[in-house]
Formats: sequence, structure tokens, C-alpha cells
Amino acid sequence: MRKSRFSEEQIIGMIKEQEAGLPTVEVCRKHGLSPATFYK
Repeated sequence: MRKSRFSEEQIIGMIKEQEAGLPTVEVCRKHGLSPATFYK
């Protein structure tokens, strides 16, 4: 299995940013991943 580029803490932080009202596109742009990867 491939190792993730992001730690669990980073992933949780991204999800919390999105839940706080930041648009998904902005979260993805800020962290350098595609929206499809974010939803996966």
C-alpha cells in the first residue's frame, strides 16, 4: 500500500478548514491537491 503524502493531522486539518466554511477549491489550492483527491 502506498504511503500518504499527508499525515493524519494534516488531513484532519484540511477537513476542518472545509467544514469551517472555506470553499473546497481554496482548501485544495492551499495544500496542493486536486478536489477529486480531497473527496477520495
